[in-house]
Amino acid sequence: MTQLIQYASLHPAPWKNGGGSTTEIAVSPAGATLDNFDWRVSLATIAQDGPFSSFPGIDRSLALVHGDGVLLDFGDERFVLSPSEPLIEFAGEDAVHATVTGLQTTDFNVMTRRGQCRHRLELLTVRGKQTLKRRSATTLLFLADGESLSLGSARERIAMVRYDTLVMAEGEEDWTLEAQQATVLVVDIIRN
Repeated sequence: MTQLIQYASLHPAPWKNGGGSTTEIAVSPAGATLDNFDWRVSLATIAQDGPFSSFPGIDRSLALVHGDGVLLDFGDERFVLSPSEPLIEFAGEDAVHATVTGLQTTDFNVMTRRGQCRHRLELLTVRGKQTLKRRSATTLLFLADGESLSLGSARERIAMVRYDTLVMAEGEEDWTLEAQQATVLVVDIIRN
């Protein structure tokens, strides 16, 4: 079964520290909170410098989808999430301080609870038609850049616009993706 989550139907929630906002896209199980989700995907806007919230026992991945980037300081290590290095993975309990390197950034965030499941996040550039073969029981496609993306399987045809997400659970294995040019984030959720 597939579910199209239209970005236009979602609502951002401001951070307590005023440094940005988060728009929850999907969470499992449905209705789960930050304390009891198995997996969660969201879109965050970082508007000013500050620390990340701590999520012990959670594995995280971030992908830059808009803006110049953000410097992530892990204490003994630094990483610049930027258009040239748009993906990073880290533990939710890591102490991370973010410094916005330009104007605000928008980042796609994947979190999975260790012991319940794990995830893989990859960036896919679509020009014309290409096939996506499913690799997990739950796969999410997020249209990070590009005006539109068409997806087709043996039974369905779906149209997406920027920041829409498609959640694919059990079912179709092969999908055809078609766009003039699009950047898609593919998230595979693997149950332990």
